[in-house]
Amino acid sequence: MALQLQLRTVSGLRGRADRIAKAAFRGLSFYTRVLENCEDEARFDETFRWPVASNIDGNEILEIQVFNYSKVFTNRLIGTFRMVLQKVVEEGHVEVMDTLIDDNNSAIQTSISIEIRYQALDGTVGTWNDKEFLETPSVHSEGDGRYPLETDSLLSGHRQSTDGSVGKSNQQSTERSFRRAGKGVFSAMKLGKARPTKDDHRKQDEPAVLEAEDLDRKVMRLGGGLDPDTISLASVTAVTTNVSNKRSKPDIKMEPSAGRPMDYQISITVIEARQLVGLNMDPVVCVEVGEEKKYTSMKESTNCPYYNEYFVFDFHVPPDVMFDKIIKLSVIHSKNLLRSGTLVGSFKMDVGTVYTQPEHQFYHKWAILSDPEDLTAGLKGYLKCDIAVVGKGDNIKTPHKANETEEDDIEGNLLLPDGVPPERQWARFYIKIYRAEGLPRMNTSIMANVKKALIGENKDLVDPYVQVAFAGQKGKTSVQKSSYEPLWNEQIIFTEMFPPLCKRIKIQIRDSDKVNDVAIGTHFIDLRKISNEGDKGYLPTFGPAWVNMYGSTRNYTLMDEHQELNEGLGEGVSFRARLLMSLAVEILDTSNPEINSSTEVQVEQATPVADNCTGKMEEFFLFGAFLEATMIDRKIGDKPINFEVTIGNYGNQIDGMTKPVLRRKKEGGDGDEEESELLHNSSEDEADEDGEMVSVSSSQPMKPLVTDRNYFHLPYFEKKPCIYIKSWWQDQRRRLYNANIMDKIADKLEEGLNDVQEMIKTEKPHPERRLRGVLEELSSGCLRFVTLADKDQHHSSRTRLDRERLKSCMRELENMGQQATTLRSQVKKNTMKDKLKQVQNFLQKLRFLADEPQHTIPDIFVWMMSNNKRIAYARVPSKDILYSIVDEEMGKDCAKVKTVFLKLPGKRGFGPAGWTVQAKMEIYLWLGLNKQRKDFLSGLPCGFEEKKTTRGQNLPSFPPISLLYTKKQVFQLRAHMYQARSLFAADSSGLSDPFARVFFTSQSQCTEVLNETLCPTWDQLLVFDNVELYGEAHEMRDDPPIIVIEIYDQDTVGKADFMGRTFAKPVVKMSDEQYCPPRFPPQLEYYQIYRGNSTAGDLLAAFELLQIGSGGKSDLPPIDGPTDIDRGPILPVPLGIRPVLSKYRVEILFWGLRDLKRVNLAQVDRPRVDIECAGKGVQSALIQNYKKNPNFSTLVKWFEVDLPENELLHPPLNIRVVDCRAFGRYTLVGSHTVSSLRKFIYRPPDKKAQHWNMTAKQLKGYLAMANGAPHSRPTGEIIVNMEPEVPIKKMETMVKLEANSDAVVKVDVSEEEKEKKKKKKKGGGGGGGEEIEEEEPDESMLDWWSKYFASIETMKEQLRQQEAAAAEAEEKEEMEIADEIKFDDSPMKGFKGQAKNKEKSKTPKDDKKKKQQSAPELPEKKNKQKIDELKVFNKELETEFDNFEDWLHTFNLLRGKIGDNDDNATEEERIVGRFKGSMCVYKVPLPDDITKEAGYDPTFGMFQGIPSNDPINVLVRVYIVRATDLHPADINGKADPYIAIKLGKTDIKDKENYISKQLNPVFGKSFDIEATFPMESMLTVAVYDWDLVGTDDLIGETKIDLENRYYSKHRATCGVSQTYSIHGYNIWRDPMKPSQILSKLCKEGKVDGPHFGPGGRVKVANRVYTGPTEIEDENGQKKQTDEHLALTVLRHWEDVPRAGCKLVPEHVETRPLLNPDKPGIEQGRLEMWVDMFPMDMPAPGPAIDISPRKPKKYELRVIVWNTDEVILEDDDYFTGEKSSDIFVRGWLKGQQEDKQDTDVHYHSLTGEGNFNWRYIFPFDYLMAEEKIVISKKESMFSWDETEYKIPARLTLQVWDADHFSADDFLGAIELDLNRFPRGAKTSKQCSLEMVTNEAELPMVSIFKQKRVKGWWPFVARDENDELEITGKVEAELHLLTAEEAEKSPAGLARNEPDPLEKPNRPDTSFIWFLNPLKSIKYLICTRYKWLIIKIVLALLLLIMVALFLYSMPGYMVKKLLGA
Repeated sequence: MALQLQLRTVSGLRGRADRIAKAAFRGLSFYTRVLENCEDEARFDETFRWPVASNIDGNEILEIQVFNYSKVFTNRLIGTFRMVLQKVVEEGHVEVMDTLIDDNNSAIQTSISIEIRYQALDGTVGTWNDKEFLETPSVHSEGDGRYPLETDSLLSGHRQSTDGSVGKSNQQSTERSFRRAGKGVFSAMKLGKARPTKDDHRKQDEPAVLEAEDLDRKVMRLGGGLDPDTISLASVTAVTTNVSNKRSKPDIKMEPSAGRPMDYQISITVIEARQLVGLNMDPVVCVEVGEEKKYTSMKESTNCPYYNEYFVFDFHVPPDVMFDKIIKLSVIHSKNLLRSGTLVGSFKMDVGTVYTQPEHQFYHKWAILSDPEDLTAGLKGYLKCDIAVVGKGDNIKTPHKANETEEDDIEGNLLLPDGVPPERQWARFYIKIYRAEGLPRMNTSIMANVKKALIGENKDLVDPYVQVAFAGQKGKTSVQKSSYEPLWNEQIIFTEMFPPLCKRIKIQIRDSDKVNDVAIGTHFIDLRKISNEGDKGYLPTFGPAWVNMYGSTRNYTLMDEHQELNEGLGEGVSFRARLLMSLAVEILDTSNPEINSSTEVQVEQATPVADNCTGKMEEFFLFGAFLEATMIDRKIGDKPINFEVTIGNYGNQIDGMTKPVLRRKKEGGDGDEEESELLHNSSEDEADEDGEMVSVSSSQPMKPLVTDRNYFHLPYFEKKPCIYIKSWWQDQRRRLYNANIMDKIADKLEEGLNDVQEMIKTEKPHPERRLRGVLEELSSGCLRFVTLADKDQHHSSRTRLDRERLKSCMRELENMGQQATTLRSQVKKNTMKDKLKQVQNFLQKLRFLADEPQHTIPDIFVWMMSNNKRIAYARVPSKDILYSIVDEEMGKDCAKVKTVFLKLPGKRGFGPAGWTVQAKMEIYLWLGLNKQRKDFLSGLPCGFEEKKTTRGQNLPSFPPISLLYTKKQVFQLRAHMYQARSLFAADSSGLSDPFARVFFTSQSQCTEVLNETLCPTWDQLLVFDNVELYGEAHEMRDDPPIIVIEIYDQDTVGKADFMGRTFAKPVVKMSDEQYCPPRFPPQLEYYQIYRGNSTAGDLLAAFELLQIGSGGKSDLPPIDGPTDIDRGPILPVPLGIRPVLSKYRVEILFWGLRDLKRVNLAQVDRPRVDIECAGKGVQSALIQNYKKNPNFSTLVKWFEVDLPENELLHPPLNIRVVDCRAFGRYTLVGSHTVSSLRKFIYRPPDKKAQHWNMTAKQLKGYLAMANGAPHSRPTGEIIVNMEPEVPIKKMETMVKLEANSDAVVKVDVSEEEKEKKKKKKKGGGGGGGEEIEEEEPDESMLDWWSKYFASIETMKEQLRQQEAAAAEAEEKEEMEIADEIKFDDSPMKGFKGQAKNKEKSKTPKDDKKKKQQSAPELPEKKNKQKIDELKVFNKELETEFDNFEDWLHTFNLLRGKIGDNDDNATEEERIVGRFKGSMCVYKVPLPDDITKEAGYDPTFGMFQGIPSNDPINVLVRVYIVRATDLHPADINGKADPYIAIKLGKTDIKDKENYISKQLNPVFGKSFDIEATFPMESMLTVAVYDWDLVGTDDLIGETKIDLENRYYSKHRATCGVSQTYSIHGYNIWRDPMKPSQILSKLCKEGKVDGPHFGPGGRVKVANRVYTGPTEIEDENGQKKQTDEHLALTVLRHWEDVPRAGCKLVPEHVETRPLLNPDKPGIEQGRLEMWVDMFPMDMPAPGPAIDISPRKPKKYELRVIVWNTDEVILEDDDYFTGEKSSDIFVRGWLKGQQEDKQDTDVHYHSLTGEGNFNWRYIFPFDYLMAEEKIVISKKESMFSWDETEYKIPARLTLQVWDADHFSADDFLGAIELDLNRFPRGAKTSKQCSLEMVTNEAELPMVSIFKQKRVKGWWPFVARDENDELEITGKVEAELHLLTAEEAEKSPAGLARNEPDPLEKPNRPDTSFIWFLNPLKSIKYLICTRYKWLIIKIVLALLLLIMVALFLYSMPGYMVKKLLGA
């Protein structure tokens, strides 16, 4: 079903030009090739094909536009032809000659000749065969990859004007449009085309600057890259592009990654629990991951325990196993050694859920606890925790841990993934298991005989049952004895919260066997794929449908080596069984009393389903042809080889189902009847014979022939074997069709994205246009899906899931189509990166939607058998080869030739074994209904005869058993192997001896071996003669077979080692074509080399396949090239293909060598560095004595070399270090390859148009001016005035500045702030009017920690702002210039977000000011007091400053092989030292003005002004602040950390000051070390765990290269602080004052200045800064000083033109601690900083005191005056009255160890109690962290006391005292001393609100109020878990410092001093004996007053009635007798 257009000629053209045409239909455009220099007639003769999914409507229009093509300018439109397709729709075939029309719709002379054909969906219009179009040289299809960069207006001149620039579509943008179909889409880079000179196109249009960091991580995986520099330039798309319609893409990656174990670490911090349900509990938290359990300590008698305990679980398992493990957190009440305790509540989640979170973690979230035993109960409390899952190489960014002061909003921070509602309900999951079929026989014959002997049974030997595992629970069905087709009809019911936090349900068929209970097959159901959480979503539902299970092969051995494949690990290699099942979910209504409240798994019977519910049984036909089998591994041996194809069990030689009749019987009804009916259904012409068609499922065995040393091939020359299999399956093709449509959209999208990334990577112009085109394709694709899927026939067997999925897929795709359309309009050059990420998300979503959960037809397996042993396999998903009459629905490999690489099964395929190809096959597969099978051969290469079995000899539709090709073409293949780079190190020297082996069909050739290099330049042409290819010539042109290139390392002994493999497609020239541009000669391209799944370098090569015509080889283009006399017969790459070279000079700066390890046990003594690039090189001076001085004596050397003009082709530069030994021997120490020289290329600044890279640096400074007027800028920011003064020299910016202007930068403190400062200095409180009641702390109270904590707050604030800014930026689509200017070299990458806000707050200080003045922006919580701050980096300092490699680079020297399996050898272990130096590459000669500059020293070349590298003595001062999240080292889950510092020979171990049992220790220490650079320059700071016995364990360490910091221009010796002060906590630390530093910087940078002027002005270069000029000393005396001014300049030093760069501020850096035993996994973080002072300068002052704050001693006095309304617990023995014996208990510190009780108020009858009792709690308190510090021994066995920090919470409880039994707990209240509700004035006003509704009540802090009195409620939970009030207490809290407490002491209880009076208690206690009557009155009157009154009234009434009855008769008689 397609529309096909043949564009023949365009005639009547005027003038002479290059012509190009564009044809568009339904939004999809094709371009023709460019016809060069044609005059009046352009003969295009090209065919385009639009596959259409919905019938074409007669009103639709086809449009053809013809252009004059221009390489530089926009193409000029000649004319347009539009045709309404009405006639085409009616007739199906139309030929047209017509004139074109111009823009004004008037006809012009030019005419066009076309032919159109159309085949409709229903086949109504005549069909055709492709052969009708044979005259055309190329048949295009939609997969042509020839989409232009953008399908709309790229080339159309009249619509271009919107884009503004003239030269935009310069040559490269259209390069793609004229490349012919034979090429991969734009494979990497096209070279040799002269670009228009850089200048002229730069003028109009800045190029897209490549920012590698922003490339999405996922993209980098494609590049295999770990770090942007190593992103390969190789094309991702080189081969994978589908170039035509007969071949499909090969799969590049070889190694199965599933199932291989990896390292994981799960870290869980249990912080605290709240609102636990229960009375007076002693909670313990149990943390369980998988099978492992760990417990916290027990907290006594509290409902909100605080733990803060950290647990780590380490695993080494495959990812699938890891992510299915369940994390379970449960709170247990009163667990001890003797009893297990009772469960309060638990929470479950699988590891996968955590891993899919951002950063793989939940941080500070509250888990909701629920009780699985009791579904009706509500929640049982909350548990606050952090959970993180780290795989190898993941780094977890922990949010910075500062003091957590913000009040916890539990509901807003629940431990649930996004989109899961907080109120989860209980639900039942019903998994129904109906039946299974096709099970393998599980016992071998030996076992069978044993069993027969023992038990005497000889039946089928498989006893299957099904086991289902979900959310940590397992359920299983009954066992069906001895059955291959077991029937269960049972359902397994799980009860779990919904939505569940577990992703997968695991369903396993197992064989029950007493000896050996094993899995037969496993299937996982992903709940996300069978449900949809949206508002139109649906609950999980599945089936009833068959699921296919795959696993190990079906040969029956006792020990199956691939058993774990049956457990679901790794890719199954064979069909095992299929299972009919369904799943449903029902949300429980927990209020229903009948509900069974247990969550145990239940199994019960289920109603069977009807046979036809899964679809009508249909006969399917599978056909396969093997066109080639080459590269068969020689290890297999030369026994005959054959191939077997199976689908399900059909075709399996061991137990294949061949007789469908039997099978029919089982399916229902009488067998023969079914069979005959089936025959009548099949198409008429084959009815009679087809019945006896026997499937042929394997090829004939053949002996393999030798290809070369490693591989065989099978002689499938003209005769190609075929297989065909009939099989019967339920017809559910619709599901697969829908998946195929989505897959195709996704493939096209992925291809487009690869292109765009390619363009960005290779800096091709206008990637945004290509992205727009991609989006256009995507939206049209989505709309097509909607139309196609919509007419889905509603047949009976659709399950609910089918219907719901269809609805949701249609919704999603429609939505995606609309989004793509809107996105398309938003793609601009600068929004490109974000949009690219969004489109990546589309791709993931599409892939997710396309995965069909309900399988139907099982996958196809192709096995290679040698001598009947199974060797290797390939697995082909059935949907990929499924046939449909609608193009889009067809599988992507159906009826196409696919290159398949066979791999080893299971574990054998891991590691190096799996990297060698077992066999490369060209295979053709077709699967479809038997009815539709008439064109199953249509996709094969033409030109064959069919050979059939004797039975099917003359039946036309009978499938052939082999194909005999009669047509054969002869070709010559030329492989131009130029060079490879970044190869794999295969030898112990860390280098390789590489050669490449090229395979094409059954031939192979090798390049020469180049010794000891990782970047070989072979420069060799390999010629394959007489390559015979079968099929029609024209198909070869578009569909050449692929070439496989393998790279090996030659070893002198043994076999060559495999180093990697890549694929390529040759450019084909037929004998009748000219060898001329644009296709020939071909261009060198980069191809990515893979080794397993990882990338292992790039190959630069070109391949051409030339047809040898009738004239023999003489017609081929001659192989001319310089014949190389030295190299003998080796042909070099010919001239037109090899790159154009020019002369470059490479200057090398040799600085020194560091940390060289021993070589062959000998120390390195006299090393030398050899540099080599493209065959030329230079050697460094020899280091005479490495130990004494590892630096080089000669610093700069250079050499000249010829390098390619195109920078992307520059060869790598090799650095090698050798050690010169005695007797002239040299040994290699290590080597390093600089794979890309680009960052070292120096381009002299161009006079005409300023070069981008140079200017980016300066632009940052001029940002302010670019914005013109300051944008609503808060005062105190940089203000730039323009004052005409000195012309600006060298203004190389894009910003138009007045040439004579002068920038003044005022950094002024606003007036009110000065006021505030003055007031503060005077010690006055208050401050400005806006100060709230916060009083300013006294200057003397502030210490370094105040500064630190304030800075952390600022950092968090900035992060928040950054997030807000990022969000804002997304809304504001049109970004201003601020974003256009990429902050390329800015060290402030972290602050991109703020740049967008145009308030690039350079330092926290400005930020603070901004905060104080821009109050409306962010409502400040408190008006912050003014504290000077420092900068807290939450990463290492060097990442912020580009590794301090501003001029000195560090190159790691590597040696040794790269380990084969991923786990062991990391790059770290191969490092044998480091070379420090740099390089500079530039074209010679340089322009004069550079060398003529003043002070130019020719010996230093381009490295002017570098310091000397003589040894230098330095004082290093290391400050260690604290460590966080240390990995526990002791069994108790804690560690006893201490610091160890090593620098050179100095080794400090601070062992005696270890901190007991702490994972977040605060060290607060500084260490001074004297060191000599360069010998001692690597500082190692380690944290060790102290152990009483045995050696101390290393927790983690971090290394800092001090030398790079010391010499860096960023001045990292001592951070520049925010303000200059000469005393106090913020004293200036550097021995040099700011003014001295400034003068030194100006002198070194040749900057004019500093000139200090009057009025607080300083001028540096052409900028004027203003600032304060006074300073006061300790005594408050004011002095004049320039230091503030100088400091202002230093803090804005990056704005100074030319010399400026950001200076390191005063800071604290956070460094991850790593442990070599656990590579790549962070073991904690260390906050620290380093100062360095040269010893030849004045000595610095003493180190700042950062010792931890000592907690302050306080005393809290609590007086309990009275209680009221306490509930009454006891019943009196005699009277049964209620009373309570009340006492109150209180404590402050965690564990009740200081609990104090009042005396007992006995026998309170009203709940009133009087106490007048005082508690006294002394405690140590840390103000800054709001924590109480307690030190105590953990247990009696502890060696020392452990320090705990706990929140300051006072607990008061009310109890009922019992003499004999345990006291009863009645209620409690917890008051957080920092914020608790103000007490009520009277008992009446005291209510439950005070506890439940804390948010709205006024809170007080005892630390501010000092004294508080009032009434507070006691609360407890009743039976229904509701809070109820159980009493009230009147108390008084009084806080004193220890000194005040000493001055005014008070006694405990009611004792002296300051005694309290005795309480006045009513004396009801022993009243019985003293005054019985009084007590009776007391009892009776109060209790029974009303009752007595009622009884008395009732009695009176009764007496009256009695009297009445008594007197009535007598009275009546009297009346009657009338007496």
